[in-house]
Amino acid sequence: MAVLARILDEGTSGSVPAEGPAPPERDDDDDEILDAYSRAVTGAVDEVGPAVVSIARRSRRGPAGAGSGIVFTPDGYVLTNAHVVAGAHELELGFTDGATSVARVVGVDHTTDLAVVRATGSAALHPAAFGRSSTLRVGQLVVAIGNPLGYSSTVSAGVVSALGRTMRARDGRAMEGIIQSDVALNPGNSGGPLVDSRARVVGINTAIILGAQGISFSVPVDTAKWVVGELMSVGRVRRGWLGIAGQNRPVDRELARRLELTHSSGVEVTGFDERGPASRSGLQVGDIVVGAEGRPVRSVDDIHRVLQKWPREGPLPLRVVRQRALADVDVVPVEAPT
Repeated sequence: MAVLARILDEGTSGSVPAEGPAPPERDDDDDEILDAYSRAVTGAVDEVGPAVVSIARRSRRGPAGAGSGIVFTPDGYVLTNAHVVAGAHELELGFTDGATSVARVVGVDHTTDLAVVRATGSAALHPAAFGRSSTLRVGQLVVAIGNPLGYSSTVSAGVVSALGRTMRARDGRAMEGIIQSDVALNPGNSGGPLVDSRARVVGINTAIILGAQGISFSVPVDTAKWVVGELMSVGRVRRGWLGIAGQNRPVDRELARRLELTHSSGVEVTGFDERGPASRSGLQVGDIVVGAEGRPVRSVDDIHRVLQKWPREGPLPLRVVRQRALADVDVVPVEAPT
């Protein structure tokens, strides 16, 4: 009775509340937010989904793997990963409407893990639109569409986790500007698109870390657009080549200060490829390259960045440390051999 009296005294209406906690108040904005998220994802899927293809790779011994790709022209050009088509004797594309088509390889660039193939005998296709990866922000919504583990037209969504990651390509070069997201990717997603909320392709899914959860990587579409232009115009990506063997090497701090270097590392020349232009230049084994084209060289990757621009006119000016003094050497790059 005392408990009942206390409840009645505290209440304003004299009524006894129902047993258990009161249900939380429903906020209509929650439904609106959920609907906005759903609309963004479904809108991207509706627009880009028809342009996503499955890619079956066959070798002379039989099936050799599968992946995904994205149609980017009405006449059947498809962008995918280099490792999806590598070593294929035959490629077969599967479209969302059930149609299939044999494809031929237009060009492959292992340094960026990108390739272009073209469907043969296909009618007009629905291409996806390329966006700009340079405008991405950490936390931004992204959607992946592909064929993981053979399950066609699979959709997963998440956010951009980080930008500007660096990975190593199969040829040892640095793949820069890589997009990290928490979108769920599995084997078979490779080559499929990473799409923003406006249904624009912003990346090409390329890698996952086995055993990790929520860590996936995509090649930025700004890189892909440059690679596509090279592959479709000349069938390869052209890069400069010096023909030197080198290793990252620290420069004594005291020497770096005396030479007024802004950094204390460079690339030591350890040898030459006789086919390369460096073997016919003033470079010497033991030189430490610390500058190229007026830019600091701290590692082999810095030299690769400079040589990425091709074609280029004239010699490439290098600054080297030789016998504890600075020297300037010009080398005329040639196109890197395939």
